[in-house]
Amino acid sequence: MRPGKDEMTRSSRTAAVERATGRSWDAWLDHLNRIGASSLTHQAIATAVLPELDGRVDNPGWWAQTIAVLYEQHIGRRVPGQRSDGTFQANVSRSTPLGMEALMQAWRAFAAVDQAVLGLVAGDARVSGTEKRMTWRAKARDGATIVVTSEPKKNGTASLVVQHMGCRTQDESQKARQAWTAIVDRFTATL
Repeated sequence: MRPGKDEMTRSSRTAAVERATGRSWDAWLDHLNRIGASSLTHQAIATAVLPELDGRVDNPGWWAQTIAVLYEQHIGRRVPGQRSDGTFQANVSRSTPLGMEALMQAWRAFAAVDQAVLGLVAGDARVSGTEKRMTWRAKARDGATIVVTSEPKKNGTASLVVQHMGCRTQDESQKARQAWTAIVDRFTATL
């Protein structure tokens, strides 16, 4: 059952959408309601929003996805942290003083011996990369997917971003987030 109008969720992230797009969240809701977004799939909502973002924002695809997620939360189709497939995702990120490649090298060395990482991961990790990011991927023992990304920043340093994707419940997601927060904090203390 969907919540009534008085019960609908207003995410704190709507302010970022308003700033980026120059359109109030209420105006976005009016537009989404006019196009019948409540009966559309996540992808169809994002696709319908995309033309509205043309020339307004950098990375319109990302913003279209964000607006679709916030709208789905607003109408009660999903809760914060829930993906369109019904699973949950835990995210942890930290800025570091290292560049993208050095950060990934340090992460690989750390992950290969850290008992907490080894306790969460099932099997070997794969590493891939482009000029824009480097990614370490592994299957988790709980069946989820773990993705650790080294993303460059404008000042030559990089951020480490961990995603534990495919948690079955919010509780599992919260536990994964707590575990990865401790791991990432321990890792960044070594840099």
